[in-house]
This record gives sequence, C-alpha cells and structure tokens, in this order.
Amino acid sequence: MLLSPLEIQQKQFPIRFRGLDAKEVESFLQKVADQMSAYLKQIDELRRELEDKERQLGEHQGREQTLKNTLISAQKTVEQMRANAQKEAKLLVSEAEVKAERILNNAHNRLAQIHEDITELKRQRTQFELKIRATIETYQKMLDMQKEEEAEVEDLESKLKFFTKP
Repeated sequence: MLLSPLEIQQKQFPIRFRGLDAKEVESFLQKVADQMSAYLKQIDELRRELEDKERQLGEHQGREQTLKNTLISAQKTVEQMRANAQKEAKLLVSEAEVKAERILNNAHNRLAQIHEDITELKRQRTQFELKIRATIETYQKMLDMQKEEEAEVEDLESKLKFFTKP
C-alpha cells in the first residue's frame, strides 16, 4: 500500500510513557513527507516525460512509416515507368520495323515497276526502230523505183527524140 505525503504528515502515533520525542518524530515525518512529495513530483515529471517521449516516438515511427511508404511507392513508380518506357520503346521499334518493311516493299515494287517500264520502253523502241527502218526501206524502194522510172522515161524520151528528129 502506497502512502501519500499527506498521510505521512497526518499520521498520529499513540503517546506512551517514555515514548518517542514527538517533535523529533514530527520533524522526521515531515522530512519523509517532503522527500516522498519530491519523489512523487519526480515520478510525475518522469511519467510526463515518458509520455512525451512515447508521443514523439509514435510521431517519428509514423513519419518513418510514411517515408517507407513513400519510398516503396516511388520505387514502384520508377519500376512502372521503366516497364512502360521499355514497352513504349519496343512498340516504337516494332512500328519502325513495320514502317521500314513497308518502305522497303514499296521500293522493291517501284523497282520492279521501273524494270517493267524499261523493258516495255525497250520493246517499244525496238518496234519503233523496226517500223522506221521498214518505212525508210519502203521510201528507199519508192525512190529507187522512181529513179528507175525516170531513167526509163529519159531513155524513152531520148529514143523518141532520136526517132522524131527531122
């Protein structure tokens, strides 16, 4: 059972013959009460200090947990951003490859079309050359025939002049 300083101060002892010196007992009890009062104040101070430290510890633990949660969240965000960047990079590479393939196919198709056009133009040129040569030969033959006819006409005219000379 704990005694309070007030109980110690108010404690009454029965007086007996040749008993204790009452003033000395009271003085001693006062000292004990004062000392106990100081101890109780110190205990109250220590209790308040402990409560304050526990509150501060709770706050620090709360901040520490918040920081841990923030760090974990930041790490998850970084990992997610990294994963998204890798996905986006793969997608961009894939799109670029598809685009490059399409461009390459278009270039091959265009090259094939140009080769076909060149072949067709060469064929047309050959046909045109043949037609021109045939036309030139035809005109050459016509000119040759005309020269022959002119020569025959001249020959006939000279014969005719010979016969028609007076």
